[in-house]
Amino acid sequence: MGLADIARPLTDAGRAGLAALLAAPRDVVIALDFDGTLAPIVPDPSRARAHPGVAPALRALAPRVGTVAVVTGRPAALAVEYGGLAGLHGVVVLGHYGAERWEDGELTAPPPHPGVAAVRERLPRVLAGLGAPDGTWVEDKGRSVAVHTRRTAEPAAAFELLRAPMEGLAGEHGLVVEPGRMVLELRPPGVDKGAALTGLLRERGARSVLYAGDDLGDVPAFAAVEKLRGEGLAGLLVCSGAVGEAPVRELADRADLVVPGPAGVVELLGALGEELSGPAAGR
Repeated sequence: MGLADIARPLTDAGRAGLAALLAAPRDVVIALDFDGTLAPIVPDPSRARAHPGVAPALRALAPRVGTVAVVTGRPAALAVEYGGLAGLHGVVVLGHYGAERWEDGELTAPPPHPGVAAVRERLPRVLAGLGAPDGTWVEDKGRSVAVHTRRTAEPAAAFELLRAPMEGLAGEHGLVVEPGRMVLELRPPGVDKGAALTGLLRERGARSVLYAGDDLGDVPAFAAVEKLRGEGLAGLLVCSGAVGEAPVRELADRADLVVPGPAGVVELLGALGEELSGPAAGR
């Protein structure tokens, strides 16, 4: 199946973004979320692994475009490990919403926000006091702390029970809450995927961008691309919808193209790589 069969943007802006990518691939940044986009969503995030087609697709695509980036709320080193990215050249990983950066095997990051340590220490008592249901669990990401409700008997009800108290706890320690699919992440302010993506685009002097995501944490990246379109950047926004599970409505409504989860993202990346390796590539 060729690119024309897979990539059929529904909007004029999306069609212009795809055309710009194909016309000048060295000027594009292809930026990808990890969980739900490159890796299927699983109950235990520590067991998440990229779709097996991700590494081959990125290995073929990276030499043919300006920049390939993974933009994730995970620690950069974990995204590299779980994504099988360590041996790939030309791939940048922006972890913790851009607070960490992995490139060419080197990890750079500022000191952790002190509020994260305070929240980490208080969180077990706070959750106990709230009567958090069985199955609620805490993921320590180092630079942030995430409270998951996916394993509870009623995940959505548990999520709503905890949302306001987690926002209050985060605020007491100078943090903010980033909601996701049955997860509330308490993290430092001023870092999100939109800021991370915008910084990378400006650093690389990009003239076009493809961004693919699946969750509420990707909304700032979508918003950043929409804003930059008004400044002359061409952009293609892709929503990854898990097979058997509707994509996040807000993201799907703003996307130029919706693909069926990580398998669909891999298919799209593979088709782009093949298109850009053809006789008309590199124009």
